[in-house]
Amino acid sequence: MALTNIQCKQAISKAKPYKLAAGGGLYLLINPNGSKYWRYKYRFCGKEKTMALGVYPEVTLAKATAAHQVARDMLAAGTDPMDARKEQSQDNALTFKAVAERWREHWKVGKTEKHDIDVWRRLEMDVFPAIGNKPVSDLTATMVRKLVKAIEARGALDMAKRQLQKCNQIMRYAVAHDLAERNPVADIQPSDILPARKKRNYARIDAKELPQLLRDIDGYVGGEHTRLAMQLMVLTFVRTGELIRAKWDEFDLTASRWNIPAERMKMRSPHIVPLSKQALAVLRKLQAVSYSREFVFPADTGRPTHMSNNTILGALHRMGYRGRMTGHGFRGVASTILHEQGWPHEHIELQLAHQERDEVSAAYNHALYVPQRAKMMQAWADHLDAIQVDNVVSLGVARAG
Repeated sequence: MALTNIQCKQAISKAKPYKLAAGGGLYLLINPNGSKYWRYKYRFCGKEKTMALGVYPEVTLAKATAAHQVARDMLAAGTDPMDARKEQSQDNALTFKAVAERWREHWKVGKTEKHDIDVWRRLEMDVFPAIGNKPVSDLTATMVRKLVKAIEARGALDMAKRQLQKCNQIMRYAVAHDLAERNPVADIQPSDILPARKKRNYARIDAKELPQLLRDIDGYVGGEHTRLAMQLMVLTFVRTGELIRAKWDEFDLTASRWNIPAERMKMRSPHIVPLSKQALAVLRKLQAVSYSREFVFPADTGRPTHMSNNTILGALHRMGYRGRMTGHGFRGVASTILHEQGWPHEHIELQLAHQERDEVSAAYNHALYVPQRAKMMQAWADHLDAIQVDNVVSLGVARAG
């Protein structure tokens, strides 16, 4: 029975590769990872060979059948179809840029137009001048390493890593679509040729300056969402990106918890933020101004998105803290004070959503110590209230019960 389009489409992966025969040596190979490849098995001069005819569904059953017939005609005429294709490929060798153009059409599905344009523009600036005209079959790890190091040399370490990643994606596409025999970029890991980024020290005030900052935040005369965002950031010390992208469906005000999903966290692990009475009060104020919106901190432009990443930093600048405090600085201040007050290090680190690389915290559990962390977060909020009152210096050492 002839192979049908429905059979090709509905073929599911199994533990081992298997074939769907289409007749005359043509078959569809289904791999355990779900990929499907057209192959033509034949004999030439007594030697068994297998010819790649493309990847399904990009190459349809009809296209594979047509290519198969061309190959059979060559074989009947005494020509090895694989040798003929190799000669044609050498005459019309695809350049890295030409392959990148094909990859782009495949990759950009589901991406925003802006992201697609930005990625392509960076390739045109950083990559194509160095290797764009090189045939993919001639590309070497050395060529890629040189272009990546050249990007790093101008101080763009993050861009160098991203361009290495993009070169790898393009060459993986080339191999998957029979445009290249191997991917030399796969031999290069960023850590093999690029230095680790130095730890960034974010500007932050001293603990003794925190009372005045709290008073300045309460008296901020800018946007209401911005003032409440800074208040909630002080109380929860989450990262700026985690705060401004918060959605109402993440909050369980009855249980006094904020459940941040894994996809929004730096460490890609879900995160629980116990909410103090003061944090709940801020959220109730926010409900009055934005509860009908998807985001807790909607954009002032009226567009269906969240507050800008620079809104809080801009507010701090306007309050006179330029170069002295950032949104991230609230995390450092909270960590310093809580450690000084005697709260357990593991409770603080879990609440900061840090993922240390030791054996104990490798099995990171986002729900660990939630009752203890809830007690710590309430004590932190009470401390913030207290230090805004004149002559209050410290609440003493906390008891880690």
